[in-house]
Amino acid sequence: MTMKQTPGGSHPVWRYPAPMNQVPQRERPLPLSEYPTQAWQPAPPPASRRRTHWLVHLAVAMSAVLVLLFGLAVILAGIWFVGQSDWIVPRVSVADIDVGGQSRDTAVSTLQAAWDTQAITLAAGDETRAVSPSSLGFALDAAATADAARDQGRTLASWRDFWANDGRFLVAPVWQLDQAVAESGLNALAAELNRAPQDARLEYSNGRFVALPGQPGRQVDVTASLNLLAQQAGVVLANGRFDLVLTAVPPAVTDLSAVAEQANTLLAAPITVHAYDPIANQAVDWVLPPETWGGWLTVDAAAVAAGQFNWSLDQGQVESYLQAQAAGLGEERFVDVGEAGTAVTQAISSHNTFVNLRVYHQPRQHVVQSGETLSSIGRDYGIPYPWIQQANLGLDTLSVGQTMTIPSPDEMVPLPAVEGKRIVVSMAQQRAWVYENGAVKWEWPVSTGIASSPTAPGIFQIQSHEPNAYAGNWDLWMPQFMGIYRPVPTSNFMNGFHGFPTRGGSQLLWTGDLGHPVTYGCILLDSGNAELLYNWAETGVVVEIQP
Repeated sequence: MTMKQTPGGSHPVWRYPAPMNQVPQRERPLPLSEYPTQAWQPAPPPASRRRTHWLVHLAVAMSAVLVLLFGLAVILAGIWFVGQSDWIVPRVSVADIDVGGQSRDTAVSTLQAAWDTQAITLAAGDETRAVSPSSLGFALDAAATADAARDQGRTLASWRDFWANDGRFLVAPVWQLDQAVAESGLNALAAELNRAPQDARLEYSNGRFVALPGQPGRQVDVTASLNLLAQQAGVVLANGRFDLVLTAVPPAVTDLSAVAEQANTLLAAPITVHAYDPIANQAVDWVLPPETWGGWLTVDAAAVAAGQFNWSLDQGQVESYLQAQAAGLGEERFVDVGEAGTAVTQAISSHNTFVNLRVYHQPRQHVVQSGETLSSIGRDYGIPYPWIQQANLGLDTLSVGQTMTIPSPDEMVPLPAVEGKRIVVSMAQQRAWVYENGAVKWEWPVSTGIASSPTAPGIFQIQSHEPNAYAGNWDLWMPQFMGIYRPVPTSNFMNGFHGFPTRGGSQLLWTGDLGHPVTYGCILLDSGNAELLYNWAETGVVVEIQP
């Protein structure tokens, strides 16, 4: 709407503008391109306002300079403080030992204490040993290491490393290796770690000999180990492990299979130990299986190493076994374990399976009873009384309650006894029975000693053979004489069996007296029977004379 002044008066006339397309051309706005091209410039402020704006900028600039100078002063002061002190900056570690924030002297103590507790694993094959670094010649320079730690954070290079190590200062320890000390330590360790080779050997197991193969030994090569340690010293300290250089030592004997086969031939069968008691005419058998006596063999290692099976029997084990078995015989009987050990050894070496042993009897004690005499006591025990006197020196008279020693009946059977043959004489019946393998072979009448020179009862044995013995005391020649006991232990005179004697070279005595006591202590046989017995009864056959 425009307002226009009219000539007729002052009343306004409201006219609406015509549409744009009806506006006269001259009244349309100019395109932007037809406007003048002079750039827009702000109107300059008043002069007073321009001066105030410049002062503000100057103040800001001076403040920034002051802040920068203060910060620089603080940094320089910190650098100067750190550089002049012995304090170690934070996040400094030496081989995983944190020394940050410590003084240099404290760090020295910390590092040395940690070093003293450090261990290096020394490996010798599959065996390991923990040793201290000092035993291998390593020595820590704790002071130099602490100085290196203190230097961290004080140089631009250390800060570059700091950022490269994820914000940590890493310091390597300063150490030295003394090879002389290392050599001494390795020699000492070698003495402990060296292993001698083990030769092949025989082992008795489950009743057989088994050949165990030889095992190599080992030896520490100190020179090579020392050279390797010098080359890898840093790696050894870093890893905490050092593998020694070892040399294998072969065994001298590697295989004993052939010897084991030879040894096992001994174990083919059990051994029967047959213990015979000639006094009681009893026998007992103890069976020794190879599983038992094989463990008693002691093998000669030197001979085995040469491929030969030489052995000996452990007598102690033999004796222990036989003593245990003989315990069943009773307190008065025993076996000679030394004699038994020899017999068992001989049986094994000769591949025999049967061993003969003898059962012996202990001496006994007798308390004298009323009415007893030496002669009666001897007859009761089957020991000629002079033998009892010899066992009790100074025994001239007897008194009731007196204790005396009765010799073992084995004194009368001094030779190895022949088992399976036995001669029994009965003085009461004046007869003799000859046994072979438990059966009567012959039965004959006999004559024993007269009352003034009696035949002694007891267990005796054939000890001698003389085709024609002479008895000087009675001027008698005794054909087919077999001595069986000495009436007096200190005399060589013996009583025994014989045929009809002669006197003066022509007189034949006692031919009609068989079956009646007639001799001076011997046992008279018919001469034909005496000859039979003489040829049948070898030395050692037991003779039992009954009262």
